[in-house]
Amino acid sequence: MKLDAHKLRTDFPIFEQTFHGKPLAFLDSAASSQKPRQVLDAMTHFYETSYANVHRGVYQLAERATQGLEDAREKARAFVNASSAREIIFVRNATEALNLVAYSWGLNNLGPGDLVLVTELEHHSNFVPWQYVARRTGAELALIPVDDQGELRLDGLDAYDNVKVVASGLVSNALGTVNDSAALAAWAHERGAIYVCDAAQAAPHVRVDVQALGADFVAVSGHKMLGPSGIGFLWGRADLLLRMEPFLMGGHMIRKVSAGETTWGELPAKFEAGTSPMAEAVGLGAAIDYLESVGLEAIEQHEHRLAAYALDQLSEIPGVTLYGPPPDRRAGIVSFNVDGVHPHDVAQVLDEDAVCIRAGHHCCQPLMAKLGVAATNRASFYLYTIPEEIDRLAAGVRRSRELFL
Repeated sequence: MKLDAHKLRTDFPIFEQTFHGKPLAFLDSAASSQKPRQVLDAMTHFYETSYANVHRGVYQLAERATQGLEDAREKARAFVNASSAREIIFVRNATEALNLVAYSWGLNNLGPGDLVLVTELEHHSNFVPWQYVARRTGAELALIPVDDQGELRLDGLDAYDNVKVVASGLVSNALGTVNDSAALAAWAHERGAIYVCDAAQAAPHVRVDVQALGADFVAVSGHKMLGPSGIGFLWGRADLLLRMEPFLMGGHMIRKVSAGETTWGELPAKFEAGTSPMAEAVGLGAAIDYLESVGLEAIEQHEHRLAAYALDQLSEIPGVTLYGPPPDRRAGIVSFNVDGVHPHDVAQVLDEDAVCIRAGHHCCQPLMAKLGVAATNRASFYLYTIPEEIDRLAAGVRRSRELFL
């Protein structure tokens, strides 16, 4: 399949605007994606016709709202090929999902002498919780290094002992590196460890099959995959979720409360305290429908082509340093620096041309330290990105050199 990005853009109201008198070139989808009308309309329709608190009322409106939430859960299950909808836990975002695992599994299963392995590529959301929990439990934390192309060096894995957790992203949000997560999961299981996968940057762009991946937990954010903010989901193996303690407590997640004891509800309610994000879940379900209609495989190939084109364009500019692997081994993310020009200055020059990129450490400070920089410029692409926007990116980078050098 080959997608038509120009046609798809007509589904996104944001592109009907101009900024500084110029059409918007949104090259920051790795941070958060734009939303198609199909998602916005689904949420509006839910608020107008079906809004009530779920899993509580016996009246028809509440039952309709509950059905909307659970339909979205089933769509999420199918999207990642989970074996049961009970394994899909709705959370605010992938960050909360990863914290849930670190607190609920990590605090109760790690101790002195145990080792937690993360990678130098990790977003802070899959690094800091494990660092914190390791310190709380007396466990050790070690980092799987990356090579000069920003790819994991897996040749030294066998040097690690007493590994209990391996945590990595499937796709790096800073470099676009696509990791061999299935190999990491298999290696972890051979040593009796669990494998935790941050798929926030992968699920919007490539097909994620949790069963083929062999992971124990997979975290996904809705706002990066055309869905609303405030919704994501954790997939976890049911046998592990059943043995874990809750992360948040309160309404809905209980079975029975007495003065002396509280017992927990069944999966997934056990991990979904409080009022559920009903409208957000409906929006997420609509986003999944949209992605499936376009085709994840088509999106992946579109982004490979864009990444290759961007790398070619930027490599022709004197003084530009590119980071990360070749285009066939990365998602639609290109990180770079311009010698002598701060990334924030590059980003501001681009903004004058209505080109949006991210400049900073991308919540990956250990990786920035490995690269020997404080920050990079990052252009990230999605199904609505067109080659003309990459031309505008390259032109803006050239202009930033002219202005500051």
